[in-house]
Amino acid sequence: MKAGKPRIVVLGAGYAGILTTRRLQNLLSSDEAEIVLVNKHNYHYLTTWLHEVAAGTGDDDRITIQIKDVIDTDRVHLIKDTVLEVQKEEHRVILSHGEALIYDYLVVALGFEPATFGIPGIMKHALTIRSMNSARKIRHKIEALFADFADSNDEQEKLTFIVGGAGFTGIEFAAELAERIPVLCEQYAVDPRRVQVLNVEAAPGILAGFDPDLADYSKQSLERLGVEFRLSTRIKSVDPQGVTLLTEAGEERIESATVIWTGGVQGNSVVCGSAFEAQRGRIPAGEDLRIPGYDNVFVLGDCSAFLDKGTGRPYPPTAQLAILQSDVCAQNIVTLLRGGQELKTFVPFMKGAVASLGAHDAVGKVFGIKVRGTMAMIMKAIIDIRYMLMLGSPKLIFGKGKLSTYVMPTTYTQASGSK
Repeated sequence: MKAGKPRIVVLGAGYAGILTTRRLQNLLSSDEAEIVLVNKHNYHYLTTWLHEVAAGTGDDDRITIQIKDVIDTDRVHLIKDTVLEVQKEEHRVILSHGEALIYDYLVVALGFEPATFGIPGIMKHALTIRSMNSARKIRHKIEALFADFADSNDEQEKLTFIVGGAGFTGIEFAAELAERIPVLCEQYAVDPRRVQVLNVEAAPGILAGFDPDLADYSKQSLERLGVEFRLSTRIKSVDPQGVTLLTEAGEERIESATVIWTGGVQGNSVVCGSAFEAQRGRIPAGEDLRIPGYDNVFVLGDCSAFLDKGTGRPYPPTAQLAILQSDVCAQNIVTLLRGGQELKTFVPFMKGAVASLGAHDAVGKVFGIKVRGTMAMIMKAIIDIRYMLMLGSPKLIFGKGKLSTYVMPTTYTQASGSK
């Protein structure tokens, strides 16, 4: 790396970070800037598939991609480390191994952490789907619970899983878990009637933002899989012995319940509310995706709060939004590097969303058209394949067996992904 070149530091290799890095390496010549990507792991993973790994229906390798297979390591300096602090006035990033990175331009894309809304015991006693390692932990925990439960002599006792939250992650995970349970029951000789999955949601309905008929379809699909719903019900607290729910009728106590919390996310606290001011856990982003007051710092993905002018509220922090942000961010950094003044305004064109409902069903709305069942599954496959192509090469689809998964969903007959 040559001294004296402007340095662009990208924090995080999630959807926003990895695509911003790829676009920068393609837009800039090696003489124009030094590009540094900092990530905790040497792999990128598809966050939208973590629920499959957590439930045990998806294999780890199917959703992880080595970063070196996506970026040009001759053009991008990859640092595998954890960000401890951003010193914005000094234009410096402090890493856990003691390195201090000076930046000329910074892209904050460190991803999310669970939002607990102050519910006692969530962080200590509930499981959360927040990373590959946390998803693996949930999968192993579920298998261990079945193994222990198989030795139980109390025929009145139930093995209860409570999924907190009925947004995308909660619904998708509940569906995968419900499909996994018959397999685990057979494997551990557990009576399926003694296992229950409860989806607890504070709102009166599921999948907020979806049309009511699509939400109803999703609810019925999960109920056919055996998922029970507790709507208009809040989790009051979680403790080592179980969970306390707060319903319209009063409190309800469920003993020996395992809680998987999917009730909300916020930006990484290393930067959100510490290095930069945050609102409800995310950093406000300007129209050009820079943090107001910091002309050389961009914020993307789960860390960013970008307002929808139509509603006046921030867009939901989805993978789709992060992908769209990466394009505008990369172009604006190139403009600044080359001395330009007119930066692009981020105007997201949201194409819709599709939620999987297990291996054989899905629901969504794409380009204003409602889809469900097989058509929704096909649309979800197209979305995933398109993202793989954006990452760089059709080899990513064929090389890890992803295409067969998209075209022909698996019927789960054994534990998968154990490592």
